Amino acid sequence: MKSKSIFLLIVFPTVAGLFALLWFALVPAQKEPPYVFVAAFGAKGSGAGEFRDPTGIAVTGTGAGTEVFVADARGGRIQVFGPTGAFKRQFGQPGKGPGELGRPMNLTIAGGELYVAEYWNDRVQVFGLDGTSKRIIGGPGSGPGQFKAPGGVAVAANGDLFVADFYNQRIQHLKADGTFIRQWGTTGAIGIGAGEFNYPTDVAVGAKGVLYVADGYNDRIQTFAADGKFLDKWGGPLAMNIWGPFQGWFATVTALAVDKAGNVFAADFYNNRIQKFSRAGTFLTAFGEEGSGPGQMSYVTGVAVAADGTVYATDFGGNRVTIWRRR
Repeated sequence: MKSKSIFLLIVFPTVAGLFALLWFALVPAQKEPPYVFVAAFGAKGSGAGEFRDPTGIAVTGTGAGTEVFVADARGGRIQVFGPTGAFKRQFGQPGKGPGELGRPMNLTIAGGELYVAEYWNDRVQVFGLDGTSKRIIGGPGSGPGQFKAPGGVAVAANGDLFVADFYNQRIQHLKADGTFIRQWGTTGAIGIGAGEFNYPTDVAVGAKGVLYVADGYNDRIQTFAADGKFLDKWGGPLAMNIWGPFQGWFATVTALAVDKAGNVFAADFYNNRIQKFSRAGTFLTAFGEEGSGPGQMSYVTGVAVAADGTVYATDFGGNRVTIWRRR
């Protein structure tokens, strides 16, 4: 009995110590308080201000002039709201023609235009903010400048486009008119190495042209320099497709947004939350939890940050948009 007791006295502290070391090495500490839930708007339905699977979201303007654009995926439309959720207008309907939409996904506003990644139509459609269809980029296929279910698009300062080409397992870099420049990832090939993807869902451009990629089913974010060079990846141990509910880990990343300070916000789908990182990938905070009540969400698909720092997130399962602010 005495030898057994000595064994336990030695082993238990050793195991506990190893666990603590692993925890501190693999789970980053929170550096900012969580954002506070402010309000939610929307409900399930087909009427004005209602949603059938809200996905992407984008914000433009300031103060009372802020407008929130929401992709109503199954409704085949874009709905526009004021800063607190008052319905303003809508455009689009299901279809394949100009001005029609096939499951709109993540949204981006740049240069006074709205860029819509169309999952079912294998294209990016560009609208004026009044809802006028201006041009269509791409089409179905696996060749340069073609798409298989694009999930999101980002626009560089010079007008170049970056498109998350979901089923083609790649990110495409195009000129503003859709002319192919380069790609990251091997077309149709899933991988977990640097510059490889597992169903990429969204992209965002930060300071100095750094490209952030939501590498969806690899449960991580990858970053690339403006010249295309791989920079970094983060999310879980070594960012190697290990998912989890811990701080800084993901369970499918579905959307990204960058605020004016360069911080990166990520929609963490199955963890029902938004995570915030510094531009270099340092975990800062997370907010949201599973449920349908205040401060809760059911599968987060999209995220956008207003000029004043207010965060808007699409609550896919709840068919609504939630609003969050810093403490």
